[in-house]
Order: sequence, then structure tokens, then C-alpha cells
Amino acid sequence: MYDEINKGGTMKNIGGAIVIFFIALFAYTKLAGPIPFSVNSITTTKTDTFTVTGEGKAIVRPDIATVSVGVQAQESSVKTVQSELNKTVNAVSAAIKKAGVDGKDIQTSNYSINPMYDYSGRTQRITGYQASSNLTIKVRNIDNANGVIDAATQAGATDVGGISFDVDDKTKVQNQARELAVADAKKKAADAARIAGFSLGKIINYSENFGDAPRPYMMTAKAEGGGDASTPTQIEPGSSEVVVTVSLGYELR
Repeated sequence: MYDEINKGGTMKNIGGAIVIFFIALFAYTKLAGPIPFSVNSITTTKTDTFTVTGEGKAIVRPDIATVSVGVQAQESSVKTVQSELNKTVNAVSAAIKKAGVDGKDIQTSNYSINPMYDYSGRTQRITGYQASSNLTIKVRNIDNANGVIDAATQAGATDVGGISFDVDDKTKVQNQARELAVADAKKKAADAARIAGFSLGKIINYSENFGDAPRPYMMTAKAEGGGDASTPTQIEPGSSEVVVTVSLGYELR
């Protein structure tokens, strides 16, 4: 009997304590605001990847030539040297156009007039003037490049230099090289997975780098009194190699 009474009193005390706790909690939230509550979140990311590179090469024959020709003149005055230079430049330009080059593909890249001095006396004196001009010519019919150079020198060009070759539309040959590079990279990845015993997932990264460049042919020639038609210019464009390197990033599974 005593134990039952004692047990009942204990339960009442516990129940009272719980009621008092919730009353106090309610009063606190009303006066001090809600109790701060936070949860720390940890996120993990799977970063198992495999990267492989491949290379592709495609051969292309240049179809455009760029040529620089120069004209010089020497006269006693600025007016006369300028007139002489302009006359020769116009003659060279007309000959180039006659050889099949469009006027929009002829550009003046340099034009200068400088005094010439005599330093033999006590004081320097001007003895005349030297003028020069350069024309940059884009030959879109590459088979006509030799004829254009001959036409320019025969019309009065005294310098020929900086010949280079390029491809007008590189898209097709670049795609050929790209396809070969991707195929090479995929084969390497498949071989590595088979030998090492892992499985390849989807491709998640791709990058590429082209190493193609115009094939340069640097030439410097001087023609005295016009070119010699009996010794025509012989310039061979050869071929260029377009190279692309691709990098494929695989997800491992």
C-alpha cells in the first residue's frame, strides 16, 4: 500500500515537472522569439574520371597565295620622286589586275619618301629623295601565283618577298582531322579500360587544340629594270598538314 502511494506521488511530480517545462518554454518563445535550430549538411561528389588524348592529321593543298611586291624611285625633288613612284605603282597594279587579280585583293602596305644626304662636306646636304611602296597581293587562283609575280616585276616592281600560302576554307579539312583525333582518343580509352579492367561511362569533358598554320615560303628577289620573261618564276606551294589534338574526359562507372 505504501509503495503504491509513493509511486503515485512520484508520477505526479514528473507530470508536474513536464507541465512546468512546457509552460516555461512557451513563455520564453513569446518573450525571446523562436529557438534557433540548424542542421549541418555534408555533400559528397563522385569525381572518378578518366582522360585520354588523341591526334588527327589531314593533308591539304593550299589554294591561296599572298605576295608582297615593292617599288622604288629616286629623284631630285619630293614632287618628282612621288610622281615617278606613283606612275610605277599604277603600272604594277594594272599588270597584276591584267594577270587575273581582283582590285580588292591588292593593298598598299607601305608608302614612304625619305631624303638622301651627302656627308662628304662640313655640313650634310640633301642630294635627292628616295621613295618606296609595297603592295600586298592575294592570289586566289594559286596556279596563277607565278604569273602574277612575273607580271609585277616586268611592270617595274623591284622587290618581291614574303610569299606565303594558305587555305581559303579550312572547315572541311579541320573536320577531317577532328574525326580522326576523336576516333584515336576513343580507341585509346577503350584499350585502356579493357587492359586495366575498368568501365567507361559517358563523355563529360571535351577540348581540342589545332596546330595548323600556313605554309610559309619566304622569298626576296630584286629585278633590275623589270623582270626577264625568259626566266619565269617557279614557286611551288606544296602541301600543308592540319593537326588537331583532342582530349576526352570519361566518367567511370
